[in-house]
Amino acid sequence: MRKIILASASPRRKEILEKTGLRFIVDESEYEENNHIGLGPVKLAISHSRGKAMDIMPGYKNALVISADTIVVSGKKIFGKPRNAAEAAVMLRALSGKAHSVITGFTILDTASKKIFSKAVESKVFFKKLAEKEIMAYIRSGEPMDKAGSYGVQGLGAVIVRRIEGDFFNVMGLPLNELVIALKKFGVKVL
Repeated sequence: MRKIILASASPRRKEILEKTGLRFIVDESEYEENNHIGLGPVKLAISHSRGKAMDIMPGYKNALVISADTIVVSGKKIFGKPRNAAEAAVMLRALSGKAHSVITGFTILDTASKKIFSKAVESKVFFKKLAEKEIMAYIRSGEPMDKAGSYGVQGLGAVIVRRIEGDFFNVMGLPLNELVIALKKFGVKVL
Protein backbone atom coordinates (compact mmCIF):
# COMPACT_ATOMS: atom_id res chain seq x y z
CA MET A 1 0.00 0.00 0.00
CA ARG A 2 1.18 3.50 -0.79
CA LYS A 3 2.29 5.75 1.99
CA ILE A 4 -0.18 8.40 3.05
CA ILE A 5 1.38 11.72 3.97
CA LEU A 6 -0.43 14.45 5.91
CA ALA A 7 1.20 17.69 4.79
CA SER A 8 0.33 19.56 7.97
CA ALA A 9 1.73 20.07 11.44
CA SER A 10 -1.78 20.82 12.74
CA PRO A 11 -2.55 18.56 15.71
CA ARG A 12 -6.24 18.96 14.88
CA ARG A 13 -5.84 17.67 11.32
CA LYS A 14 -3.74 14.76 12.60
CA GLU A 15 -6.45 13.93 15.17
CA ILE A 16 -9.19 14.06 12.51
CA LEU A 17 -7.28 11.88 10.02
CA GLU A 18 -6.56 9.34 12.79
CA LYS A 19 -10.34 8.78 13.04
CA THR A 20 -10.17 6.98 9.66
CA GLY A 21 -7.90 4.27 11.05
CA LEU A 22 -5.51 4.83 8.14
CA ARG A 23 -1.80 4.69 8.77
CA PHE A 24 -0.04 7.89 7.76
CA ILE A 25 2.96 10.01 8.48
CA VAL A 26 3.09 13.75 9.05
CA ASP A 27 5.40 15.90 6.94
CA GLU A 28 4.82 19.60 7.47
CA SER A 29 4.72 21.66 4.31
CA GLU A 30 6.83 24.80 4.19
CA TYR A 31 4.47 26.42 1.68
CA GLU A 32 3.98 30.12 2.45
CA GLU A 33 0.31 31.12 2.57
CA ASN A 34 -0.62 34.48 1.11
CA ASN A 35 -4.21 35.64 1.62
CA HIS A 36 -3.68 38.69 -0.62
CA ILE A 37 -3.36 37.08 -4.06
CA GLY A 38 -6.72 38.28 -5.36
CA LEU A 39 -8.68 35.02 -5.08
CA GLY A 40 -12.07 34.57 -3.45
CA PRO A 41 -12.15 32.50 -0.24
CA VAL A 42 -13.05 29.14 -1.85
CA LYS A 43 -10.39 29.42 -4.56
CA LEU A 44 -7.89 30.72 -2.02
CA ALA A 45 -8.40 27.75 0.33
CA ILE A 46 -8.01 25.33 -2.58
CA SER A 47 -4.96 27.19 -3.89
CA HIS A 48 -3.25 27.02 -0.49
CA SER A 49 -4.08 23.32 -0.06
CA ARG A 50 -2.66 22.55 -3.52
CA GLY A 51 0.45 24.58 -2.79
CA LYS A 52 1.05 22.60 0.39
CA ALA A 53 0.63 19.26 -1.42
CA MET A 54 2.93 20.31 -4.27
CA ASP A 55 5.55 21.43 -1.75
CA ILE A 56 5.66 17.94 -0.20
CA MET A 57 5.38 15.96 -3.46
CA PRO A 58 9.10 15.89 -4.46
CA GLY A 59 10.02 13.95 -1.33
CA TYR A 60 7.86 10.91 -2.16
CA LYS A 61 7.80 8.64 -5.22
CA ASN A 62 4.67 6.57 -4.52
CA ALA A 63 2.50 8.23 -1.93
CA LEU A 64 -0.76 10.05 -1.43
CA VAL A 65 -0.30 13.52 -0.02
CA ILE A 66 -3.23 15.05 1.87
CA SER A 67 -3.16 18.76 2.60
CA ALA A 68 -5.66 21.36 3.72
CA ASP A 69 -6.13 25.04 4.38
CA THR A 70 -8.87 26.63 6.49
CA ILE A 71 -10.11 30.17 6.07
CA VAL A 72 -12.64 32.08 8.16
CA VAL A 73 -14.79 34.59 6.25
CA SER A 74 -17.14 37.24 7.60
CA GLY A 75 -18.72 39.44 4.95
CA LYS A 76 -15.87 40.17 2.55
CA LYS A 77 -13.17 39.91 5.22
CA ILE A 78 -10.88 36.88 5.36
CA PHE A 79 -9.48 35.98 8.77
CA GLY A 80 -6.30 33.93 8.90
CA LYS A 81 -4.29 33.08 11.99
CA PRO A 82 -3.60 36.03 14.30
CA ARG A 83 -0.01 37.20 14.57
CA ASN A 84 -0.49 38.47 18.12
CA ALA A 85 -3.03 38.98 20.90
CA ALA A 86 -4.14 42.37 19.56
CA GLU A 87 -4.97 40.84 16.16
CA ALA A 88 -6.83 37.98 17.87
CA ALA A 89 -8.92 40.51 19.81
CA VAL A 90 -9.82 42.39 16.61
CA MET A 91 -10.95 39.15 14.96
CA LEU A 92 -12.99 37.96 17.94
CA ARG A 93 -14.71 41.36 18.25
CA ALA A 94 -15.56 41.25 14.54
CA LEU A 95 -17.07 37.75 14.83
CA SER A 96 -18.90 38.38 18.12
CA GLY A 97 -22.67 37.90 17.87
CA LYS A 98 -22.52 37.07 14.15
CA ALA A 99 -22.51 34.17 11.73
CA HIS A 100 -19.47 33.53 9.57
CA SER A 101 -18.22 30.89 7.15
CA VAL A 102 -15.41 28.44 7.69
CA ILE A 103 -14.03 27.19 4.39
CA THR A 104 -11.55 24.34 4.25
CA GLY A 105 -9.90 23.47 0.98
CA PHE A 106 -8.29 20.05 0.84
CA THR A 107 -6.14 18.33 -1.77
CA ILE A 108 -5.18 14.72 -2.37
CA LEU A 109 -2.17 14.27 -4.63
CA ASP A 110 -0.87 10.92 -5.95
CA THR A 111 2.87 11.47 -6.33
CA ALA A 112 3.27 8.54 -8.75
CA SER A 113 0.50 9.31 -11.26
CA LYS A 114 0.35 13.08 -10.49
CA LYS A 115 -3.44 12.70 -10.19
CA ILE A 116 -4.75 15.54 -8.04
CA PHE A 117 -8.14 16.25 -6.50
CA SER A 118 -9.12 19.38 -4.61
CA LYS A 119 -12.36 20.49 -3.04
CA ALA A 120 -13.58 23.16 -0.64
CA VAL A 121 -16.19 22.60 2.05
CA GLU A 122 -18.05 25.41 3.76
CA SER A 123 -19.68 25.41 7.19
CA LYS A 124 -21.48 28.24 8.94
CA VAL A 125 -20.59 29.11 12.54
CA PHE A 126 -22.73 31.31 14.80
CA PHE A 127 -20.96 33.10 17.67
CA LYS A 128 -22.66 34.29 20.81
CA LYS A 129 -22.25 37.97 21.68
CA LEU A 130 -18.95 38.24 23.52
CA ALA A 131 -18.21 40.61 26.36
CA GLU A 132 -14.78 42.26 26.24
CA LYS A 133 -13.72 40.36 29.38
CA GLU A 134 -14.63 37.06 27.68
CA ILE A 135 -12.54 37.98 24.65
CA MET A 136 -9.54 38.87 26.81
CA ALA A 137 -9.89 35.74 28.97
CA TYR A 138 -10.05 33.56 25.87
CA ILE A 139 -6.96 35.22 24.42
CA ARG A 140 -5.12 34.69 27.73
CA SER A 141 -5.86 30.96 27.41
CA GLY A 142 -3.52 30.96 24.39
CA GLU A 143 -5.96 28.92 22.31
CA PRO A 144 -6.67 31.53 19.61
CA MET A 145 -3.06 32.01 18.54
CA ASP A 146 -2.63 29.24 15.96
CA LYS A 147 -6.14 29.12 14.54
CA ALA A 148 -7.86 30.81 11.62
CA GLY A 149 -10.38 33.30 12.99
CA SER A 150 -8.71 33.15 16.42
CA TYR A 151 -10.79 30.32 17.85
CA GLY A 152 -10.93 26.55 18.14
CA VAL A 153 -14.36 24.96 18.24
CA GLN A 154 -12.89 21.73 19.64
CA GLY A 155 -11.47 23.41 22.75
CA LEU A 156 -12.42 26.26 25.04
CA GLY A 157 -13.73 28.09 21.96
CA ALA A 158 -16.74 25.76 22.06
CA VAL A 159 -18.26 28.01 24.73
CA ILE A 160 -18.33 31.02 22.38
CA VAL A 161 -20.06 29.14 19.54
CA ARG A 162 -23.86 29.04 19.64
CA ARG A 163 -24.26 26.58 16.77
CA ILE A 164 -22.74 25.16 13.60
CA GLU A 165 -24.45 24.45 10.30
CA GLY A 166 -22.40 21.91 8.40
CA ASP A 167 -19.44 19.65 9.12
CA PHE A 168 -17.98 20.03 12.63
CA PHE A 169 -14.67 18.53 11.47
CA ASN A 170 -14.52 21.07 8.67
CA VAL A 171 -14.60 23.82 11.29
CA MET A 172 -11.74 22.02 13.08
CA GLY A 173 -9.69 22.01 9.86
CA LEU A 174 -10.40 18.87 7.80
CA PRO A 175 -13.83 17.88 6.40
CA LEU A 176 -13.68 14.19 7.27
CA ASN A 177 -16.70 12.90 5.34
CA GLU A 178 -15.75 14.63 2.09
CA LEU A 179 -12.13 13.54 2.51
CA VAL A 180 -13.15 9.87 2.89
CA ILE A 181 -15.33 10.12 -0.24
CA ALA A 182 -12.43 11.66 -2.17
CA LEU A 183 -9.95 9.03 -0.96
CA LYS A 184 -12.08 6.36 -2.69
CA LYS A 185 -11.18 8.01 -6.01
CA PHE A 186 -7.57 7.07 -5.18
CA GLY A 187 -8.40 3.48 -4.22
CA VAL A 188 -8.33 4.09 -0.47
CA LYS A 189 -11.32 2.77 1.42
CA VAL A 190 -11.91 3.58 5.06
CA LEU A 191 -14.91 1.30 5.70
